Amino acid sequence: MHQGSSKELHFNRENVEELLASGEFFWLDLQRPNDDDFEILRDTFGFHPLAVEDSEYFDQRAKVDEYDDFVFIVVYGAVKDEDRLVEVHCFYSERCLVTVHRDDAPAFDEVRERYDKRKGPVDRPSLLLYKLIDALVDSFFPILADFDDRIDTLEDGIFRRADDSQLQDLFAMKRLLVGLRKAISPQRDTFAQVSGAITDLPGFVPDDERYFRDIYDHLIRISDLIDSYRDLLTGAMDVYLSTVSNRLNDVMKKLTVIATIFLPLAWITGFFGQNFAWLVRNVDSWEAFAFLGVGIELAVIVVMIVLFRRRGWI
Repeated sequence: MHQGSSKELHFNRENVEELLASGEFFWLDLQRPNDDDFEILRDTFGFHPLAVEDSEYFDQRAKVDEYDDFVFIVVYGAVKDEDRLVEVHCFYSERCLVTVHRDDAPAFDEVRERYDKRKGPVDRPSLLLYKLIDALVDSFFPILADFDDRIDTLEDGIFRRADDSQLQDLFAMKRLLVGLRKAISPQRDTFAQVSGAITDLPGFVPDDERYFRDIYDHLIRISDLIDSYRDLLTGAMDVYLSTVSNRLNDVMKKLTVIATIFLPLAWITGFFGQNFAWLVRNVDSWEAFAFLGVGIELAVIVVMIVLFRRRGWI
């Protein structure tokens, strides 16, 4: 982005030198940079080698590093990919803003369109930086709102019938929340320190403190939401385990009732299977067999079922 106008620009030394020579503030957004791009940041822009080295390696903690004439910022936003995170490295000075990221940063699109409509130079560079960081921070809210809906759906499904897929979803969502928390907590702490001393950083004015305090407020809300959803997931997991345990207990109760019914039947059949003289002499007809054998067993079954129903076991 050059002078508030969005256009594709081949990132090379000649174009960068031309932008720097113009004397007007510009924003360059580098996506998936290569080694040559980092050399331009180091040699042509004159950024400190340590800051450029930090920018080459991703998966860092959110931070704000102050150098002589620029600030190096690591900030996170949310996207709908596997880990839900986009990491952005910012080089900010009074003459330019350079953002570096590997993943797509859809939060930048709205800011870019807003400056396209102005069709003029960036009159307040620090406000542009605030809008970009604010857009990245606010991108967490839709992701967390989706978490809220998914948790409600999971809880309803668990109450209807718990299955293994719900447990897998619970663990997957919990892992995602842990990743979001690892990104948000350092970012919140960083902006808590910066918001009170923003004027000590190069390229900022006293009025910027109000804007970056707003970012810190949003980060606190996001951190609280993450903690709340983590507690909800823990509660949903407890409900899942309790539901499965209760269902197992119910199955075991039914099996115990069936086994208890068959226990006296096994005794009766074992008794009549003995070669007692009385049994041999008296069980000599179909009627005697039906009464002493089948009739007694059916009577035992009926008595036990009635007893179990009165006790509330079945």
